[in-house]
Formats: sequence, C-alpha cells, structure tokens
Amino acid sequence: MQKEGVKELVIHEVGLRDGLQIEARTVPTDQKVSWAEGMIAAGVDIIQLGSFVHPEKVPQMADTDRLFAHFLGTGRKREGVMFSGLVLNEKGLERGFHCGVQMFCMGVSASETHSRKNTGMTTAEAADRIIAMASEVLRAGRRLQVCVQSAFGCGYEGAVPEDRVVGLAERFLAAGIRNLSLADTAGHADPEQVERLFAKLHALGNGFDCACHMHNTYGMGLANCCAAIRAGVRYFESSVAGLGGCPFTKVAGGNICTEDLVHYLQRTGRRRDIDLGRLIETARSLSAFFGREMPGMVYKSGPIPMQSSNS
Repeated sequence: MQKEGVKELVIHEVGLRDGLQIEARTVPTDQKVSWAEGMIAAGVDIIQLGSFVHPEKVPQMADTDRLFAHFLGTGRKREGVMFSGLVLNEKGLERGFHCGVQMFCMGVSASETHSRKNTGMTTAEAADRIIAMASEVLRAGRRLQVCVQSAFGCGYEGAVPEDRVVGLAERFLAAGIRNLSLADTAGHADPEQVERLFAKLHALGNGFDCACHMHNTYGMGLANCCAAIRAGVRYFESSVAGLGGCPFTKVAGGNICTEDLVHYLQRTGRRRDIDLGRLIETARSLSAFFGREMPGMVYKSGPIPMQSSNS
C-alpha cells in the first residue's frame, strides 16, 4: 500500500548528465533547458542537470552551473520536481552548494580498476573522501544519495565480490547516509543477483532507502529493474531515450530508458501520473538532434494503448 503523499517508486532522470557525458557533439544550453522542460512537464520526480567536473575533461558538462541558475534562480523554483547534481571532489561540492543543488549525488566504485580510471584513487581512498564530503552535505541539511558503482561486476575485473559492495554500504550507513544506490556500471547484472544483493543491503537494517542505476549493455536492464522492484528498491535512475553510459568502463552501454521503464510501470498499474507522451516527445527530439536512432524502444514503436479498468 502506497503511503499518503509518498510515491511508491521514484523516477530519477539522469539523461542530461549520464546520458550526455559521452557524446562528442556539445549540446547548447538552451537545448538542454528545452529537454529538461519536457521532463518536468512529464512529471518525473528528480532531474539530474549535470555534474560539477572540470570543463576540459568533460566539455559536455561545462554549463552545469548555468543550468542550475536557470532552474533554481530567484523565483524559479519548480514545485513537484527536485534537481540533483553529481559531485566528484571538494571543488565540485563547493560549486554545488553555490548553485543551490537540492540533491547531491556521489559515488565510489567497488572495482579497484574502475575506481582508479574514474577518480585516480583506490576504492578505500575514494570512500574516505566521499564520506567526508557527504558529511558536509548532511550538516547543511541537503538531500544526499551515495552510490556504489560497479556493484554487479566490472568490465575490467569481471565479478566484484558482493561482500565488498556490502562493506561499502555499511561504511556509508555508519556515516549517517540514508539513501544508497547500487550501480550496474558495466551492465553485468542479472535479476537473481540484483535481488540477492539488495536483500543483503536491506538486512543491514531499517531507516534507509535503496536506489538502483542499471545499464542495458547486455540487454538485461529492464529485467534487472523488475528484480529491483521485487527487492523493495524505491528510486530508479534512468535516461531519456536510453542515452549514455560510463566513459570510464570497458564497454560503455546505454542507461535504462526512461520512457521504456515508465511504459512498463504503467502497464503494471504504477506511476500513471507520469505523462508518457511528453517523455516520448523529448526522446524523439533528442534522436532528431543527434541524427541517429537511440536505444529506447517505446519512443519508436509508441506505447501499447491502456485499457480501461472495466474492459
């Protein structure tokens, strides 16, 4: 039973960040604003506007500060939607505070190889740094989500020990973090593994939410989201049109497609408050901008018509 005022499942749209970060063609700020407006009109819950990284390393994210200024400037606060941003280091955290980020997202890879490629640090060093940054966010009273990346496997190392993932989660919970995400960065997860690993997280105690960030590299992304729902996960990160993937993993595959996920949820009686048509319009606009077909399916086929409850 869904609690009054609490959504059973929360959609966190990450296309403007994780979706665009590997694209060579720079997207103008006004185009990003237009896509974000489509996501807002559709009724997604959280929109990740970008990451606070050095513009020379990820040019696509050079306008992140401007995007937050646009959507969170004086008198521009939007009801019903939260804007998140990814931070990797202390400088990014400082920029995020200055921009008024409503939800900070951070991550530590459970794979030593991926961690070094992504951050230049070992997993333990990265965890120490993230926990210190997370403490600042919590003291400031801002929303926070910390992710264990490569939680289900690594393109470089293969299998990642589940105890290592759980150990990181335990450290984060001990630091007062109450929203934990597991990311299938390499797309290696399978449904049984997803249910098993989230069950281990839930066994750590109560009072925290679980999130998942699945990739569809090997075609199992939506099945893994279904498994996560069965395992009690509430927060789901996805990307419009299925765009994106981590540039620091061996095989970069697209994220779970937002409109495909929403289509599935609506077919099973969930999240019918989201305007799927607006999401499809945004996905088609994105496909037209890049001049190629995107990984998503529903924006191409159209949704299966919903039947009335008395038919």
